[in-house]
Amino acid sequence: MEAQSSSTLLLSRKRRRDGSNGEAEEGERFGKIPRCTVGLRHPVPFADELEPADSKAYKRVSMEEAKRGTPPERPVRVYADGIFDLFHSGHARALMQAKCLFPNTHLIVGVCSDDLTHKYKGFTVMNEDERYDAIRHCRYVDEVVRNAPWTLTPEFLAKHRIDFVAHDDIPYSSAGSDDVYKHIKEAGMFAPTQRTEGISTSDIITRIVRDYDVYVRRNLQRGYTAKELNVSFINEKKYHLQERVDKVKKKVRDVEEKSKEFVQKVEEKSIDLIQKWEEKSREFIGNFLQMFGPEGALKHMLKEGRGRMLQAISPRQSPSSSPTREERSPSPTFRLPFFSKTSPPPSPPHHSGARGYLISEDDDDEDDEN
Repeated sequence: MEAQSSSTLLLSRKRRRDGSNGEAEEGERFGKIPRCTVGLRHPVPFADELEPADSKAYKRVSMEEAKRGTPPERPVRVYADGIFDLFHSGHARALMQAKCLFPNTHLIVGVCSDDLTHKYKGFTVMNEDERYDAIRHCRYVDEVVRNAPWTLTPEFLAKHRIDFVAHDDIPYSSAGSDDVYKHIKEAGMFAPTQRTEGISTSDIITRIVRDYDVYVRRNLQRGYTAKELNVSFINEKKYHLQERVDKVKKKVRDVEEKSKEFVQKVEEKSIDLIQKWEEKSREFIGNFLQMFGPEGALKHMLKEGRGRMLQAISPRQSPSSSPTREERSPSPTFRLPFFSKTSPPPSPPHHSGARGYLISEDDDDEDDEN
């Protein structure tokens, strides 16, 4: 039941479109899948290796019965055939759709041989054994039919007890027929699937042919010889020369990228330095104007210093109400205490040898002024 729900969830997902590089489209959200171990341990068996079917008569189930569900012992046997050269995700998705057509499905896959494929479609990259083995290891397959017929016959359908044939609905013209599945569709046994756009064996081969030189040089680098690659001696030397030239170009590109990074770093640093220089310049100019500008600090300092100098050198005017020297009252005279007797009148101050001195308050004032 869990495997069936997981398959339904996988079918509900949108298929990748060409050019999407394997990424989901924007807005697309996938649901979570329960953890379970569904891997198989052995490859799928071939049809001719299985035990013969029971002796009961072969009776197909209808589309309604198949969709409604069949008993576990009677799965719906769905057949899908193809070349499956360079087995890719488009093949796997087609087989997944065939496996999930009905609730209880037994998927039988027929792979055509090299002879039929080369005759009706063209040469293949992988031989038939490699293609058989690729299908045996696909998780959706239950049984593999080797050397499958190009056109399905009633005998083949009855032998393998096939109920429905799964393939894309596009008419497949081959082997002189406009649609090799026309009689299957008319019998009501056809179950259509959808192709995965953007991936096919032809697309893969086209990529290799388009970039032939690239892949030849790739394999030469990995040790393949020119003989194994069917490359002439001259072309081998040409490819080696191209490889050396590409290495030189790569080194030149690396140097250019490093040079660009260095130049970019220098430009960033120079821009940073210029910005810092501009900031410092503006700061210096502002400080200069504050000091030496018309209303700068220096002008105010000079004015203040000039005012102080003028105030210092200009004479002070005496107050008009102050008394003159002559108008002052004489100071009282007194003698020094060490003169006990009466001495003669004091001589003028310029005579030497005087024994006493007269000290007045006027003399003290003059001394103070001097």
